[in-house]
Amino acid sequence: MKKINILKRGKEVLDIEADAIKDLKSRINNNFKLAVNLILKTKGRTIVSGMGKTGIIAQKFSATLASTGTPSLFLHTAEAIHGDLGKVTADDIVIILSNSGSTDEMKKLLPLLKKIGCKVVALTGNTKSILSKYSDVVLDVSVKKEACPLGLAPTASTTAALAMSDALAVSLLELKGFKEKDFAFFHPGGALGRRLLLTVGDIMRTGKANPIVKEDEKVSSVLLKITQSRAGSATVVDKSGRLTGIFTDGDLRRNFEIDNSLPQRKIKEVMTKGPTVISEEMLAAEAMRILQEKRIDELPVVDKNKRPVGLLDVQDLLKAGLV
Repeated sequence: MKKINILKRGKEVLDIEADAIKDLKSRINNNFKLAVNLILKTKGRTIVSGMGKTGIIAQKFSATLASTGTPSLFLHTAEAIHGDLGKVTADDIVIILSNSGSTDEMKKLLPLLKKIGCKVVALTGNTKSILSKYSDVVLDVSVKKEACPLGLAPTASTTAALAMSDALAVSLLELKGFKEKDFAFFHPGGALGRRLLLTVGDIMRTGKANPIVKEDEKVSSVLLKITQSRAGSATVVDKSGRLTGIFTDGDLRRNFEIDNSLPQRKIKEVMTKGPTVISEEMLAAEAMRILQEKRIDELPVVDKNKRPVGLLDVQDLLKAGLV
């Protein structure tokens, strides 16, 4: 086995790939703008094609487009000439990623795409290739050298293609006015979906799990209701049912140490007055931020008339997978 300085070599690889990306900045020119506008104005789908290592980058590019508001699918360049070309229509735009731009599959595919009548955009390392010749717009993603010492394994070239495709995708989502709520719509599952879609109303405690007490009730009675509901607090309301305070285990500890008559006192005398409240429409992630910022464990949930409709406990956020 050949001996090398592993740390030195690792840093050299990163330097080579970083330089490859930096070199792309000068190529963000009118061709880049044309490519973005072609994708933006296409009536059909954005079909991204590639094969080999570059094909994997093409799959990622297509997935990024689809998840950020641009309908897209991946078409393997080799499979395209074995039946999958039927996926392409004249209303589509085909973006082909190929470092050489001159594979045998490419030579067979390109004339057929022209016959279909769709627009073609190339991301290639060879601007004089057959791919460049047949494309409506060519984006130069060539690199000075691969990070592979043999110059064979796609390394810097695939990094450059990935970076350019990300530049296209991000430009498109901004032009489309793509917002966080749109992103959430395409990502309903997993932690990301929960953070972007889950509201307080989805997880708050209601009914018997949300003890609501009157201002004149005794602390002993309130404690019993909190225990029965297995909650960490009780919401306090006035005669009209509007929230005036909250009684938490923290209030209990603070008062119990200094007042032996606490169980017989009225809850309004020992509650936390004017607590922070939230609405059931608020995103659960925002409610979590408030809890963390204020270093509290519970938040009363109220309607527009300040009447309590629920209670959000930090444990509810834990169960929902947001903490």
